[in-house]
Amino acid sequence: MEDYRVLVVDDEDDFRETFVKRLEKRNLSVTEAESGEKAMEILDEKLFDVVILDVKMPGMDGIETLREMKRKRPLMEVIMLTGHATVESGVEGMKLGAFDYVMKPVELDELMQKMAGAYEKKKAHEEKIREARVLEMTAHPGRGVKIEEL
Repeated sequence: MEDYRVLVVDDEDDFRETFVKRLEKRNLSVTEAESGEKAMEILDEKLFDVVILDVKMPGMDGIETLREMKRKRPLMEVIMLTGHATVESGVEGMKLGAFDYVMKPVELDELMQKMAGAYEKKKAHEEKIREARVLEMTAHPGRGVKIEEL
């Protein structure tokens, strides 16, 4: 399994800390946040491939956090997680660009598979963007696109 960067956002300390330890044991690079507000601060400083985001949190809830995350980092994949699933919040999360929606408690292996799928989707999207930039550069040489931008 490729190493990718994961952000876990959940207001339940015990769940979040246990979950982060379990992911770290699988050699993933994991950062944690206890609120949507904290997650957005962290996103100003670091890049992530996949986010595990709790829906029900005080303050900035998961749906609002998802909306802001997708605005700030549109290619980052987000898996919504909740113990209080409702069809409405699941549908809304998917409309806002969530990769998937799972119920707590979730089996770690199941979530690992979903995370791997989310990472593969992000990688494929980034590759398409790189290919489009190369095509743009070759179609319009001298437009000033730098190699670093690829």
